[in-house]
Formats: sequence, C-alpha cells, structure tokens
Amino acid sequence: MLYRTNAQEGIQKDQAERLRLIMKDKNVKSEVVGRGPRVITISSGKGGVGKTNIAINLAIAFSDIGRKVVVMDADLGLANVNVILGIIPKFNLYHVIKKQKKIRDIIVDTQYGIQIVAGASGFSQLANLDEEERSTFVEGLKDLAYADIIIIDTGAGVSQNVLSFLRAADEAIIITTPEPTAITDAYGIIKSISAEVNGPNIKLVVNRVDSVMEGKKVAERVINIAGQFLNIKVDNLGFIFEDVVVKRAVIKQDPFIKSAPNSKASQSIKHLMSRLSHIEYREGGGFSRFLKSVFGGKY
Repeated sequence: MLYRTNAQEGIQKDQAERLRLIMKDKNVKSEVVGRGPRVITISSGKGGVGKTNIAINLAIAFSDIGRKVVVMDADLGLANVNVILGIIPKFNLYHVIKKQKKIRDIIVDTQYGIQIVAGASGFSQLANLDEEERSTFVEGLKDLAYADIIIIDTGAGVSQNVLSFLRAADEAIIITTPEPTAITDAYGIIKSISAEVNGPNIKLVVNRVDSVMEGKKVAERVINIAGQFLNIKVDNLGFIFEDVVVKRAVIKQDPFIKSAPNSKASQSIKHLMSRLSHIEYREGGGFSRFLKSVFGGKY
C-alpha cells in the first residue's frame, strides 16, 4: 500500500497551480478554458478483447462525419495504436516526457482522416514517472486542444495509469467479450472507478458477440450487478459482432471500417458512433476538467 507524504501532497498542489496557469495561458486556444475537446477513454479489464481496434475504428467513424479526432495511445507499456495502422512514428510520448519533443511535434497524420499520438512501448507507466515528468506530460496535453474529440486508448487492467485517464474523461467506454474472465475483469475496472465523485459516464461495449441476444445478455449481466452491488449506472452502448474481417484487417494493418465498410463489425462501430454522437456533455466535463484531473487530483 502506498502512503501519501506531506512532500507528495505539496507536489500535487504545485501541479494544480501549474494547471490553473495553463487554463489562463493566452496562447492556449479558447476551447481549453471552455468545453474544448470531448474526451473519451476506451479501456478493458483484461487484454485481448479488441480495445485498441475499437478505439481506432471508432475514431475513423467520427472522422467520416467531419469530426477532428486524435487518438492518443496511453498504454506506455505495450503501445500498439501505430502498429494496427501500420505506422512507424519517429517520435512518441517518451520523447515528450523526456522534454525532447512537444506533443504537437509527435502528432501523426494518417490516411484515414484521424491523427494519432503514439505511446512508448517498453516505457514505464505514467504512475511511475517522477514529478517533473508528470508535469511535462500534463502541460503538453494542451497541444491537443484543437481537436473535436480525443479518444484515449488506455492499457488494460486497473493500474494507476489507466484509472487516472478513466476518472478524468467525459465518457469511459469499457470493453468486454462474452468470456467469463473478460466479464469479471470488466466489472473489476467499473468497481475501481465507481466511487468517483463526478466521475465519467460509464458505458459498456460487448465485443465479439455471435448474436444480438448474446450481446444483450452479457451487457445486462454486468449492468445489473454494477447497479445492485455498486449502486452505479452503467449504460449499454451496444455490441460488436464477431466478424472474420477484423482479424484480416489487423493482419493487413488496415482498419476494417475502411477495408470492409459494409461488414457486420463496421456496421456495429457506426452504430456505436451514432449513439455517442447524440450523448450530451455532462456538466463540468470537457478538456479543462480532463487537464485538471488526469492524474487524480481534485483541482
């Protein structure tokens, strides 16, 4: 168990003050002090459930209706957003954290209408960064203020890194599959963020279902348990059909929503995007709140 020292509390207060200065910075676009980008995190209790694939294809679906979308790979241990897209970036978040580059310097345009910020495979998680590195990262996030939507692909599990991004976002989309272990782990991550005051709107997506009925049953199971034992509302955002085109697309490093736009999986993604497009922003959310709370501080 970790105990917070007086020195650590002082560091967090200093970070909070710097974040307030960011909000007042005249060089930051006006959106930062208002709503700014809509921040959506996509996470899962366990790996291998299709989280990153969903993040990328959902981002492209938003881009196809005219939104400016940035996908940030926040899994600094096993980053793979760029891998799925077949992109080898010259720089990534490691270079930002080490003050070698700004976030605006590592944003990569793609042929699919979205931009990405690559994570750093093999690098320690954000929770393990020292105070200066954490501050550098937080302050660099203002470079993304021009976007309409920021989709953050977190790592799997309940590390401090993952929970920080989930707590700070407008919407937290939790991905599961019908497998019992995936369902259990999805409930675990929902439980970890359930106690947050003014936390994110939690939404569930069931991936790789064979039928509409299966998708509904799995979602109802998780949602009912969360309501009964955690007293928390989890929205059923929808499901994605099992589809052979997904595996083929991953192998070819070509998003399935582009390579097979009429497939069952692509139609499922478009349905999720449509539902998200009609969701109202919650009070007090947005990019300003994200910047203030990305590392768990109540600023």
